[in-house]
Amino acid sequence: MGSATTQALAATTSALQAAPGVDLDVARELFAAARVLAGSSQLSGALSDASASAQARQQVVTSVFGGFSAASVAVLKAAVAERWSSTEDLLAGIEEAGVRAAALAQPEVDVEAELFEVGRTIAANPELELALGSRLGDASAKGALIEKLLTGRAGDATVLIVSSLAQLPRERRVRSMLSRALRVVADQRGRTVATIFAASALTDAQVSRLQRTLAARYGTEVSLNVVLDPSVVGGVRIEIGDDVIDATVSSRLGDLRHRLAG
Repeated sequence: MGSATTQALAATTSALQAAPGVDLDVARELFAAARVLAGSSQLSGALSDASASAQARQQVVTSVFGGFSAASVAVLKAAVAERWSSTEDLLAGIEEAGVRAAALAQPEVDVEAELFEVGRTIAANPELELALGSRLGDASAKGALIEKLLTGRAGDATVLIVSSLAQLPRERRVRSMLSRALRVVADQRGRTVATIFAASALTDAQVSRLQRTLAARYGTEVSLNVVLDPSVVGGVRIEIGDDVIDATVSSRLGDLRHRLAG
């Protein structure tokens, strides 16, 4: 991510935080705006054109998205007023704003855990993953499929995020999109996400101890997703951000064999 995009993303996020009445309709509109821009290279190019004034770009937003809520228009205006490293980054930034808006709209829903479970379900169902990832499928049909599968099984915010992402893959794998959305939701809620691989289910006491330990190490609240993995021999393997903490017996045995061989 370029420095220009980093700054633009921060400004867009700040505008969302300041926008009044952010609800699921706002999230829905931001996702819709991302789809409109993805479908029109002329429009997305005009809104990311650094040679045009910020005011001119904002006027385009008013002309195209004037029927949206005041909160959505404010976020879109803030986004296009910034300088992005690429048009693709602008699209990703608006999509991220949609994910954040959905998380803001339903703070009582554990969206991170639900996104994690959706990702695991898709990973276990190759036909579903292929249907959602195919470039030949109708976008609205993919969204409808997700809504049919998840409605009643996940919160409205989760359903909206997954169905919206499925309609706008932009050459990305579904599971990659969900993983990024999960991290964005956690960040919006002031947390980071750790995936724990263990051979058997962890007790509540073990989960609490891991959360405290990781929170102290990373300086932020940590949300845990536990994956049961029979290949783990004792202990746990932890993936958090770009870090991997391997405290498994199999890892220690591997280290020992390596030292003996060396």
